[in-house]
Amino acid sequence: MKEKSEASSDFAKKKTLLEQRQYLPIFAVRQQLLNIIRDNSIVIVVGETGSGKTTQLTQYLHEDGYTSYGMVGCTQPRRVAAMSVAKRVSEEIGTNLGEEVGYAIRFEDCTSEKTLIKYMTDGILLRESLRESDLDHYSAVIMDEAHERSLNTDVLFGLLREVVSRRTDLKLIVTSATMDSDKFAAFFGNVPIFHIPGRTFPVDILFSKTPQEDYVEASVKQALQIHLSGLIGDILIFMPGQEDIEIVERLEDLENAPALAVLPIYSQLPSDLQAKIFQKAPDGVRKCIVATNIAETSLTVDGIMFVVDSGYCKLKVFNPRIGMDALQVYPISQANANQRSGRAGRTGPGQCYRLYTQSAYKNEMLTTTIPEIQRTNLANVVLLLKSLGVQDLLLFHFMDPPPEDNMLNSMYQLWILGALDNTGALTPTGRLMVEFPLDPALSKMLIVSCDMGCSADILIVVSMLSVPAIFYRPKGREEESDQVREKFSVPESDHLTYLNVYMQWKNNNYSSVWCNEHFIHTKAMRKVREVRSQLKDIMVQQRMNLISCGSDWDIIRKCICAAYFHQAAKLKGIGEYVNVRTGMPCHLHPTSSLFGMGYTPDYIIYHELVMTTKEYMQCVTAVDGEWLAELGPMFYSIKHAGKSRQGNKEIKLHKRGKTAVIRIV
Repeated sequence: MKEKSEASSDFAKKKTLLEQRQYLPIFAVRQQLLNIIRDNSIVIVVGETGSGKTTQLTQYLHEDGYTSYGMVGCTQPRRVAAMSVAKRVSEEIGTNLGEEVGYAIRFEDCTSEKTLIKYMTDGILLRESLRESDLDHYSAVIMDEAHERSLNTDVLFGLLREVVSRRTDLKLIVTSATMDSDKFAAFFGNVPIFHIPGRTFPVDILFSKTPQEDYVEASVKQALQIHLSGLIGDILIFMPGQEDIEIVERLEDLENAPALAVLPIYSQLPSDLQAKIFQKAPDGVRKCIVATNIAETSLTVDGIMFVVDSGYCKLKVFNPRIGMDALQVYPISQANANQRSGRAGRTGPGQCYRLYTQSAYKNEMLTTTIPEIQRTNLANVVLLLKSLGVQDLLLFHFMDPPPEDNMLNSMYQLWILGALDNTGALTPTGRLMVEFPLDPALSKMLIVSCDMGCSADILIVVSMLSVPAIFYRPKGREEESDQVREKFSVPESDHLTYLNVYMQWKNNNYSSVWCNEHFIHTKAMRKVREVRSQLKDIMVQQRMNLISCGSDWDIIRKCICAAYFHQAAKLKGIGEYVNVRTGMPCHLHPTSSLFGMGYTPDYIIYHELVMTTKEYMQCVTAVDGEWLAELGPMFYSIKHAGKSRQGNKEIKLHKRGKTAVIRIV
């Protein structure tokens, strides 16, 4: 959504699409840029956000003849950007979206045989490389927003470097918003760097005199102060996550204040609501956009004169204590801070209010954010590289190699799931896992379900888990929506509750009216159906049987346990759980079907842990202790105590060292 946002601004109403294209800074250097691309296999293109590189570069290559012998592909780290940029470019070219210009994101392919320009998330191109290692369908690949250093982007760097060395006809263009360009150029073999001149206005940066205890409250106060000052211009507030954004949205409820349209933007927001940030506000109404770091570089909105920077963002970081990635709030880097302040100087002089001190900026913030590959679980990356034939992962060309411990830990997790053997080689199960665009544990659950005779049911559960936020709680109707949600509850399992929701929706002919009556997002459920359809196609291709176990839901619970036995918790005290392997306390989430239901099972498995004020288990299912011992023998065994007829059974944890079991190559 970069410069394309101008589609509904005042500027757009006064100028034709062609005039808008020619107004962008990149247009002035079009020919020089095409010349340097023609003369080099790899080029680094540096330009401020809003310079036009995302929407124009693909079109320039198309106009220069590159689409006559292949597609021009453009990768984005975010789904929102891939979809909205494709829409904008299709308008500029004058075609329907999905024809000459299309996009592909996980579980959604809006392309056709006609497609010449394809926008996609970086994960999509990675998966395409599995089918076609030299990416023969492409004449040029643009890696956009490379400075974000997403996990998939970093893996693509290493793969594409090899592809270009084998395919002299392929052009690779890596674009970045100023940071890291020298590092990129060196990684690809001292390739040329092309700078697009910017067109930015001065921004006054105002630091907080003292550290702020509550960044949400401080942001609201600062935005109010700007709003009531009478100064002209829209406001952009940067918040770490959706929960904070929803609190700030209450700004709109102010009485006796000038009109303010508070508009949220975050990746899980439905696309029709995302589009609102680009629409012109009614006369006399100021826009106040509340965003996550998605608005740092992926989106550009005209008219922003004031930025309020909380100084925080959410990052996925591998937490060894819980053995998985946790999304937590961290201070931003100096590079993030500079990107955020730049948002205020796009259409005129602006102001940026930083809710942290100048000393914190200079002395406490990192220069740039640590790349995702150095801080997250790498199980999917390991699986992908192994399936591409990379035997020794430590020899793969990473721009910033991941810590060896992270790599070993990820291999250990894959060994637990049966995807790797004792030598670290892919097993048949591992090869099958790679076929699914899912986390390894979800893929394992689908694979196991075929042998257990519940694949049709597990397919629905996995599809429901792949789509966020099925239920919603509207303001003022929280209690009512909670009561309706309880009707779907299956007391021993959140997974089965999801299955129950889907089956009831299906029995009501997939009705949107039914969804609205039950506080369920219709769009989310439609997406679940699409995901189910795509996963089913993969299962059919892989000759996996689709069977339902009917009402024998114990089989489904056991199947879930087969993929998540490593994420088990046992009851300790009243309603208190501890992780069986680590002893770490973990709590049932208030939205869980098991929360406050009168009895608490001895053993449960959970889909994920969410770290907020406590460690909350999300999507929980009660399991039998004997299942844990049967399905996870590398961790658990049954210890019989006493001589009663019941013979008190307790699950005992094996203390086994992981390095003895698995080697890295």
